[in-house]
Amino acid sequence: MKRSSGVRLYATTVVGVLSLALVTGCSDGDAKGSAAAVKAPSAAELKKLIIAEGEVPGFKVAPVPAGRAKPITTDSAACRPLARVMSGLPPLDAAARTDRMAMENQKKAPSDKPTSLDDLAKGKFAEAMHKSLDRDVTTVTLASYDGDGAHKALESVRTAVPACTNGFSAVQAGTKMRFTEVAEEQATARGDGLVAFAATTNTGDGDPAPVHAEVVRAGSTLAVYFTTNLGAMMDKKTYAVSPQVVKAQQAKLK
Repeated sequence: MKRSSGVRLYATTVVGVLSLALVTGCSDGDAKGSAAAVKAPSAAELKKLIIAEGEVPGFKVAPVPAGRAKPITTDSAACRPLARVMSGLPPLDAAARTDRMAMENQKKAPSDKPTSLDDLAKGKFAEAMHKSLDRDVTTVTLASYDGDGAHKALESVRTAVPACTNGFSAVQAGTKMRFTEVAEEQATARGDGLVAFAATTNTGDGDPAPVHAEVVRAGSTLAVYFTTNLGAMMDKKTYAVSPQVVKAQQAKLK
């Protein structure tokens, strides 16, 4: 029973840091072009452009739950764009925005269910729980800007990633966090400009808990992707921003 309590405590700890995860990042150039004359799409237009249920194979698409929408704040002005992206927000205030959450369907239902303390002692409970949590959860946010606002917003992320390599302190819903590392990652998408990053923090047991983000510009619109996978974190498995989600969303922005 002691093992079961430890597993539950670990899961609770990681859940608490999901939104506050750490950042690693990789970027691609952003051509400013003739954005100065561009008018931002309205909120109504963005709602037509964002992914909907049935458009991402293997994922359920739904509104973002209120609990996941609680923003991360930081006193570090340099790192604030990263905190906003990890909150499912655009890096800078936008003229209009909308969002959705895409949750990966459970890969495989656990075949064994613990029926006794012996089962728990053998680790079956932990294994079953890890399997049930091993799925990507990606928040997708579309934000539109007038003029060259989208270019400036993307550049704020591009500048923040190297500036925050050694991490930064943050707060979410009254809970203090320390991001220990920010680093580059390979981007999934293609666009007029993009920045990809991963962030890492530690659980109460000292294990790293990474999260991944990607920001892509398509004209005057930014697509912001933020992905967590609790099961992968617990099993120390690598994961990334959900490529299926990015592919489906970017196709709607072309």
